[in-house]
Amino acid sequence: MTTSAVKITKSINSDSSQEKDDIARLESEVRGYVRLFPTVFDVAKGSTLIDTDGKKYIDFFCGAGTLNYGHNNPKAKLALLDYISNDGIQHSLDAATKAKVEFLRAFEDIILKPRNLEYKIQFTGPTGTNAVEAAIKLARKSKKRSHIIAFSHAYHGHTLGALAVTANAYYHDEHYGSRSNVTHLPYDGYMGDDVDTSEYLAKVLDDQSSGIPIPAAIILETIQGEGGINVARNKWLENIEAICKKHDILLIVDDIQMGNGRTGKFFSFEHSGINPDIVCLSKSIGGGLPFSINLIKPEEDLWKPGEHTGTFRGNNLAFVAGKAVLEHWNEDFEDAIFTRSLMIQSRLKHILEKYPQKGLSYRGLGMVWGLDMGSGKVARLIINEAFNQGLLVESSGADDEVLKIMAALTIDIDTLEQGLIIFEKAVHHILDNAS
Repeated sequence: MTTSAVKITKSINSDSSQEKDDIARLESEVRGYVRLFPTVFDVAKGSTLIDTDGKKYIDFFCGAGTLNYGHNNPKAKLALLDYISNDGIQHSLDAATKAKVEFLRAFEDIILKPRNLEYKIQFTGPTGTNAVEAAIKLARKSKKRSHIIAFSHAYHGHTLGALAVTANAYYHDEHYGSRSNVTHLPYDGYMGDDVDTSEYLAKVLDDQSSGIPIPAAIILETIQGEGGINVARNKWLENIEAICKKHDILLIVDDIQMGNGRTGKFFSFEHSGINPDIVCLSKSIGGGLPFSINLIKPEEDLWKPGEHTGTFRGNNLAFVAGKAVLEHWNEDFEDAIFTRSLMIQSRLKHILEKYPQKGLSYRGLGMVWGLDMGSGKVARLIINEAFNQGLLVESSGADDEVLKIMAALTIDIDTLEQGLIIFEKAVHHILDNAS
């Protein structure tokens, strides 16, 4: 990875004001990020974007974890250009293609074998929520039970099954359908650091009169991204796995946002040493293109042919881009992530030292960090100020109170430092001028 800042240029030849008006006139009110980042982006490379007015932005948003390898990753870009120029297959449902075979082989050789992991790979629809739906469906088929246990502050997607295991009330409406057969229990740290909530889970499953049935699966994120960068302790994860084994429950790890190296290792659960029955991967697995897979322990691969389908489960362009970005893991990638992680932690520590009276805190791992402002309103003001200064950053948590730093894993040192300077300036500007 280079240590020199990426430079890109853009000629201005459009009317951004008219473009924004057209979006407001034509696009549904459901649009979200266009309101958070009110500009029209045009080109991007690495960790820098340029809008149609020619303004540059450093990206600490990363497509909500879709661009771990940066915009227009050069490995993926060259592979895609070559594939398209040679009229490679674009769409194939789940028919066999050379692109699919090469992705499967690369994933096995680069990711699974070095970690002594044995999984079958299911190609689901192109989004993370498709993977979660398939995982839940397979767990219920396997265990012949319908109940699922999820956790407080969980986020797993917006289709009905995935939505049922998502905790945030903002995304729920009773008109959407019932959330039956799902129980949300407290995540690690929900009751404070002194309370091990896995003990509560163990107790209610051991007690046949607790009112909570033995589920088909327990689904969790090892770090809750949208929930506020809540990091589960390794011991807690080990306890959950032991509970699953005791009661013959499948353990599903949703690694859609925290996988693909975001925590410093390819899989977020590697830090704890657990071995999930099903792993959901999406976002960055496709090198920036729509792609989603489930990793399934061979004994749980109980699907009949065509029993779970999806028109775009054979996205060959994503196979090509996904294979290309996996090559980063043949390099000293974890060391590079660790170096950048230390830079982020140092900057966050400096902010806390400057404002000891504000009660701020930070938490995270690898290249995902959250600065808890304690207020969604304050966090939004900082996001707006950062945007004005040329930095994209978002927030998470129940009140959107946690500023979320998710730079690309491949970001060059100079650009990361520039982005952190802007981030700190934006925090200072809002806190120093707070009434």
